[in-house]
Amino acid sequence: MTPTGPAELLATWEAGLAQHDSGRSLLLHRAARPGAGTDALQSMPIGEREADPFALRRALFGERMQVRVECAECGAAMEFDLDATLFGTRTRTPGGPLRVEEGGWTIEFRLPTVADLAAAGAVPDPDGARRLLLARCTVSAVRDGEAVSPERVQRQLAETAASADPASDVTLNVACPECGEAAPAELDITSYLWTELDTWARDLMLDVHLLATAYGWSEPEILALSPLRRRYYLELCADA
Repeated sequence: MTPTGPAELLATWEAGLAQHDSGRSLLLHRAARPGAGTDALQSMPIGEREADPFALRRALFGERMQVRVECAECGAAMEFDLDATLFGTRTRTPGGPLRVEEGGWTIEFRLPTVADLAAAGAVPDPDGARRLLLARCTVSAVRDGEAVSPERVQRQLAETAASADPASDVTLNVACPECGEAAPAELDITSYLWTELDTWARDLMLDVHLLATAYGWSEPEILALSPLRRRYYLELCADA
């Protein structure tokens, strides 16, 4: 992946300030795939969508991630480092429908996409959200030759989908150092990357302010400098 330039990243950050999680997720996905249109991004399987922000994060900020979670049992804060190369690996997803056969049931369905997840997320009732997601992804559902609802076998469908698209769920199992309990924690790469991007953008704007004040350069001229040269000029300003 070719890292997006600082001017484009600042524009992404600026646009994301007025957005919520779903809007920021789409903006970061566009930054990870600059040539892809919205329809193409929305039609991707969840695992592929998750892999792109991880790749963007590695390109922008490196492989080491500092993560903080709270123990679900005792509430103790846990901080540790993760290797970003271990997560978000792109896997080859099935090109056609998946099939589950159990007893007299034969279900064909496709993997949930970004658009499917967004539609389900707009439903306030969790059971209703699951039913909507199941309905959107089911291609056909037959029991003993008759069309039926696939809700009775939704657990099997979920397990099959998870096996076919393992990158769609990044869950960490961490042993709490205080109580010793295993604390499963979902790693939300969108929120994590957005927090890093927000810090980076504010630091960069301060650099632009200082260099523009010292040298009279414009923002595009300053952003065109490499990070190493910007830091060197900032050191010269501090020594002046």
